Amino acid sequence: MNDITVIILTRNEALHIERAIASVAAFATRVLVIDSGATDNTVALAKAAGAEVRHNPWTNYATQFNWALDQIAGQDTWVFRLDADEVVTPELAAQIKAGLPDVAGISIGRQMCFMGQPIRHGGLFPIRVLRLFRNGRGRVEDRWMDEHTIVDGPVAGFSGCIIDDNRNNLDWWIAKHNSYASREVIDVLNQEYGFLPQESIGGLRPRDQAAVKRWIKEHAYARLPGGLRAGLYFIYRYVFQLGFLDGRKARAFHVLQGFWYRYLVDTKLMEVRDYITQHDATPVAAIEAVLGVTLTPLPERVAA
Repeated sequence: MNDITVIILTRNEALHIERAIASVAAFATRVLVIDSGATDNTVALAKAAGAEVRHNPWTNYATQFNWALDQIAGQDTWVFRLDADEVVTPELAAQIKAGLPDVAGISIGRQMCFMGQPIRHGGLFPIRVLRLFRNGRGRVEDRWMDEHTIVDGPVAGFSGCIIDDNRNNLDWWIAKHNSYASREVIDVLNQEYGFLPQESIGGLRPRDQAAVKRWIKEHAYARLPGGLRAGLYFIYRYVFQLGFLDGRKARAFHVLQGFWYRYLVDTKLMEVRDYITQHDATPVAAIEAVLGVTLTPLPERVAA
């Protein structure tokens, strides 16, 4: 069986961490948890479940995950990227345990749940994500939001999937997406002004679902008027992609994530741009003043 290192980023994930680690037990050689300052018993639970825990201050997901990769630089292992609130299905675990093909990376399906209810429509399943790759052949895009894995070499696919099933309450979800909206505004403004390095997988490669979606977002969606595009996207997802056929809780997800969140991003973007104009400020200064995010140079990547 292949050597596989599972990397999980955490901060206050006591509700999920044991479940996530248990779901990879069948194939994981090593579970590496990178914690950014948990104040609950996440770290103790992770260690009790057999994980190795290291600590690193949080900047964003991309820097944190790439820092984790630096900790295992040069080691002959595959890397499996798993969020703390995700679980690997038995089908996928069996496929991984059976052996990995001679490729650089492997894409898998991702099923989302909202308030415990699976989301089956709205163009959100199956979502293909690249989560398994050879160490040294992959990294996460240098972005503040919606980061994907980039690999150097051919990619295969498994039919098994991971399930995103966060068990926190709705207030937590709203607060998280408020933070996400600020991070997405940073990426949008950075694409326009170029004040930070930024990578993008965007490209019309028909077999790469994430790359096609990124191209549409950056070259089509971004050119539509703010606010209007949120409404158009919601109609596309809820009506044309049959989101209305989902259950009651999943329908609420389409409204919140497909419209409210996208409208929130556009409104925050408008607020930052107004500040730039009214105060003759730089985008970086406006982001700090309006969103409360200080953009400092990212640390150089150094292998441990």
